[in-house]
Amino acid sequence: MSVDLRLGRWQDALADVESVDAVIVDPPYGARTHNADGQRADGQRADGQRADGLKPAYSHWTAVEIADFLASWSPRCKGWIVALACSDLAPVWQDAFFAAGRYGFSPVPCVIRGMSVRLAGDGPSSWTVYACAGRPKTKAMATWGTLDGAYVGSADRYYAAWQGRGKPPWVPDALVRDYTRPGDLVCDPCAGWGSTLIAARNLGRSAIGSEMDPKAHAAALANLSGDRTEFRRLVGEGKDPKPARPEQAGLFDLATGSAR
Repeated sequence: MSVDLRLGRWQDALADVESVDAVIVDPPYGARTHNADGQRADGQRADGQRADGLKPAYSHWTAVEIADFLASWSPRCKGWIVALACSDLAPVWQDAFFAAGRYGFSPVPCVIRGMSVRLAGDGPSSWTVYACAGRPKTKAMATWGTLDGAYVGSADRYYAAWQGRGKPPWVPDALVRDYTRPGDLVCDPCAGWGSTLIAARNLGRSAIGSEMDPKAHAAALANLSGDRTEFRRLVGEGKDPKPARPEQAGLFDLATGSAR
């Protein structure tokens, strides 16, 4: 399966892409999460500094950026558009799907157990991001099938290795598995370290994406090539996560409470 990762803003780098089968993306979150009004899931403190000393290379999104994104991608995407979002923006995505002429579903919780610890010690931590999914209003898409209403897995080993940055690989794996078919072309316009592109390739899909941060783009290329030494050098000195037990790394069947 082919993978094409481009450097630059998606508006520029992917301007020539005429059609994809699915868009699966982890775009910027809302102002509260991005600017750490409280505490980010990735360890950013209330003073705006991340626990690892890094700052995002991009600004937060609002309803305007979401509408612009869908205005560009909805006509070019034949199937699902799935965006990961914080609790603030999840309902915004759902409304925006309808405004773009798609059917927008209720946000699907992705529970990453142990994802965060509320450093202030004044209340519950948040372990959840939301998969916001919208599909075309076509007969073919209406018979796609019933999908999971939540995904649950562990963050422990992944987050310990990479200081809480990125998403555990089981998240993009699950989304690619459920919202695309083998042979599809999957697009990730905010590719980050390339985990969605890797998931697509591993599951028999082709992939195309873009990343505007040159360092993240270089890390994604190393990640895609399997050069773990270069990947670790670019993203930090953390060690690769050790293989976890199925109940830690995998997904849970919520009906039975067992790993699958």
